[in-house]
Parts: sequence; structure tokens; C-alpha cells
Amino acid sequence: MQIDNRKARFNYFIEEEIECGISLVGTEVKSIREGCANINDSFARVKNSEIFLINMFISKYKDGNIFNHEETRERKLLLHKSEIKKISKQVELNGYTLIPLKIYFVKGKVKVLLGVCKGKKLYDKRETIKKRDLERKEN
Repeated sequence: MQIDNRKARFNYFIEEEIECGISLVGTEVKSIREGCANINDSFARVKNSEIFLINMFISKYKDGNIFNHEETRERKLLLHKSEIKKISKQVELNGYTLIPLKIYFVKGKVKVLLGVCKGKKLYDKRETIKKRDLERKEN
């Protein structure tokens, strides 16, 4: 099971991609396995030398009971300290944004592909649409 953020590739220039783990509770993992998650409006932020994923929606697990999770809570991303320092410098100095591009499983563990992105202007988006249309016509 894989959850993609297709809007991110249209709205941002992706400079770097980083695979990281995510801290979840059991019912969240089960919901992701069923494909009941959405990362279209989510982003990551550096707080106290830790990176948190904000506004990621994981629906409640249908068979969960009173121990079910909150749907849009902040979730901690698991990275090495050196990676966090490097990313926080890029965000602070160069004005990059941290956007989750994809959520997938590797050996039973949930991984997040985090993109270090720069926002596109309107004329960049038009150019992207033009390239996509030309590729469709060629095929």
C-alpha cells in the first residue's frame, strides 16, 4: 500500500528527497495499511531540533475501540541528528519547505518520503501543464 501526494510535484520544485520513519500508534498503522490516509495538505516543521509532520489525516480504524487515535495530530518523524541539522539549515537560510511526497511500507515499517521543496510561481505551473500536454500528444 502506498499513499502519494500528487499535488506536491505540481506545486513545488523538489530539490532533495529523504526517506524517514514516523512515530505512529497501532491503529494508525492499520488505517494506513487499508489506505485510509491523506497527505495532500500536510507539511513538516522543525521544532526543538525534531521534525514533526503536521496536518496529516489518518482516519480512525474501523475496528478500533476507545484506544483509537486522533485523526490530525502532530506526528514525529524519525531522522538522525545530523540529517535534522542539515534540513533545518536549508529551511531557515534558503526558505525551503518540507513536504511529504509518499507514505509506504518497507519490511513492515511505515516510511515517509520527505521532500525539501521550493514553491512554484504561477508561470512555472503553466509551463508544467504545457509540458504535460505535449507529452500526451506525442504518445
